[in-house]
Formats: sequence, structure tokens, C-alpha cells
Amino acid sequence: MPRLLITPSSRSCPIIFNGVQVVFNRVQLALLRKNFGLVLFKRNAIAMLLAVVLSLSCGALVASQTAPVPDLSFKNRTGGTESLSSYRGKIVVLNFWATWCLPCREELPMLDKLALKFPTDKVVFFAVSLDTAETQPKIDRFLEKKRIALPIWLGASTQSLKQLNLGEVIPVTVILDRDGQIVMRILGEASRKDIASRLDWLLGDRAAKAPKPILKNY
Repeated sequence: MPRLLITPSSRSCPIIFNGVQVVFNRVQLALLRKNFGLVLFKRNAIAMLLAVVLSLSCGALVASQTAPVPDLSFKNRTGGTESLSSYRGKIVVLNFWATWCLPCREELPMLDKLALKFPTDKVVFFAVSLDTAETQPKIDRFLEKKRIALPIWLGASTQSLKQLNLGEVIPVTVILDRDGQIVMRILGEASRKDIASRLDWLLGDRAAKAPKPILKNY
């Protein structure tokens, strides 16, 4: 049974799980406490240290907002190679998730439905899994159960997140513009409005007031 560290907040909590910070809301935390017996650290040094690390990570995100995006490559479910550069000219919604991440499992069906609302010649959605070889077999079962048709890429890791200056938080979603630059980052479980409003802004040639480039949902 993994040991989970929680830093409480008013809305949700990032938890260290499988070496990645998973952002849980309060309802999800209650479920985890019931099933796994979480260890809750309220005001001790561990919680304070984790809060400082998260704060520093977000500061780094701001500093790297205009940094060049590396051309990362992943595998699709048929074994082919997918790269970010292949989708230049389109707006890309790139979500990082894992089957063992409860907030990710709740977020993915929303992304699947939202993707249908935007023209595929202008906007594409991809969900990149951090599952290792041990848990990848669960992906197909989950997608089939939830009837998710969203394109899934495999082979992401915490290193992938770091290369995109995302820290080690999942779920996390980034939006790349037509030039392949990251213009939006949503840390934690995104809502439909979080993503749709940012896509509408980009599709509207950025004429309206710009949404926050970094949104922390925890």
C-alpha cells in the first residue's frame, strides 16, 4: 500500500503518489481515506515543505512561459510514433493522466466530450498516459468502460512533465497555439469551462481579454 502525503487546502490537495503529485478534490480525498487509510499531515514540517516546493514550481512556470517547447514524441495505442511538431498549424490540447490517478479518471470523459465540440481541422485533443508497463494494460479496459474515443498516447513520465515545465502534478493540461508554443497551463483537474474558454479565445484570434495563462485548480 503506497504512503500518501497530503497538503490540505480550501479546495483540493496535491498528493505524492507513484512519484507524481496527484491533485485530489475533497470528495475524492474522502473516498481515498475510506479505501486506503491516508496519512494526513496538517501543519507539520512535511506539509509546509511540500507547500514551498509547489510555490517554487509555479514560480518557475511563470518564468518559463515563453521558453521553446521541446518536440516530445510518444507512442500511440497502435505502436506508431506521435510528435508535437506534427500538429503545427493546429491548436493542441495536451492532457497528462494515468489510470491510477482518480482525478484523471474523472476528468478524461469530460475531455472526450469536449473534443467533439471543436472542429478537428483547427483543434486537436490528446491524452498522454504516465502509466508504466505494469499498469498500461488497464488503459484499454478503462477507455472501453467509459466509452472514450479520445486519442491516447503512451510513454510519458515525470521527465516529460519537467521538459514542459509542468512540475510533477497530474492531472495537468497544456494548450499549444498554432505555432506549437504553450500558451495555457491548467494544473490540477480542469473543468469544461477552463478549457473551452481558452480555446474560444485562441480561435477568436485573441481579440478578447486573455484568460490566465496558468490556472491552479488546487
